[in-house]
Amino acid sequence: MGTTPLRIAFIGLGIMGGPMAVNLLKAGHTVTGYNRSRPAVDTLIAAGGEGADSIAEAVRDAEVVITMVPADAQVKEVVLGEDGVLRHAAPGTLLIDMSSITPETSLEVAAAARDKGIRTLDAPVSGGEAGAIEGVLSIMAGGEPADFADARPVFEALGTTVVHVGPHGAGQTVKAANQLIVAVHLEALAEAVVFLENAGVDLEAALDVLAGGLAGSTVLDRKRASVLGRDFTPGFRIDLHHKDMGIVTEAARTVGAPLPVGALVAQLVASARACGDGGLDHSALLRGVERLAGRDVH
Repeated sequence: MGTTPLRIAFIGLGIMGGPMAVNLLKAGHTVTGYNRSRPAVDTLIAAGGEGADSIAEAVRDAEVVITMVPADAQVKEVVLGEDGVLRHAAPGTLLIDMSSITPETSLEVAAAARDKGIRTLDAPVSGGEAGAIEGVLSIMAGGEPADFADARPVFEALGTTVVHVGPHGAGQTVKAANQLIVAVHLEALAEAVVFLENAGVDLEAALDVLAGGLAGSTVLDRKRASVLGRDFTPGFRIDLHHKDMGIVTEAARTVGAPLPVGALVAQLVASARACGDGGLDHSALLRGVERLAGRDVH
């Protein structure tokens, strides 16, 4: 594929997918978008893309198809379903699923696509809404090395850390580990914030010094404003992180890897969701710690 502009179908124009599709346009590719809700398609059209009213229309002339949907059920619907990608895409098309799903579903998709002569990569991302907008995502890809090489022009328009991590399913396995680390960091940040506030320390000053030492992290950098302002506008919803923690705990059980801290944080994420915070950004784990501290959380 080289560096020549590609004809790309992008399915799933949500919080992450919308800005990712726009970055592909900025890189010079032709992008046709499909989304269940039309306003997201119209936003892509306003940015210079093309819109489709069905998956069939979106993938008809595509060299590359990208799917970016919430979970396994949606991937199976848009890829394996009666009106899905595999029914309408041409043999030789490269299908890149950038959703965060189970490794098992990625393997299922790869096998079904192989029967249709369609190449696949599982290539989930990390970096949240800000990373998607800025084009600085981390991309972890599983699949054939040759297909990864062909996809590099696409990935380089979307991210700055782009790594082939192994065969089909490996991308999703690495993403599960990523979500484990992020959740633990978010919970630790939440507990530190409540601890510092209860001790009467200047929180903003404390976060400044923590960010400059060994406690510093991308989580602290990205979520600092959220915790200081208690602004939990979703960049990545607790609902989705709850789904991801289910993926990592199940995958870890399959391979016999203990997750003593991860299992506890998975329960705290589930608790946040049960308390009605599922639609908030995952930095809203802070609200769960505040509840435990006896604060009145509105």
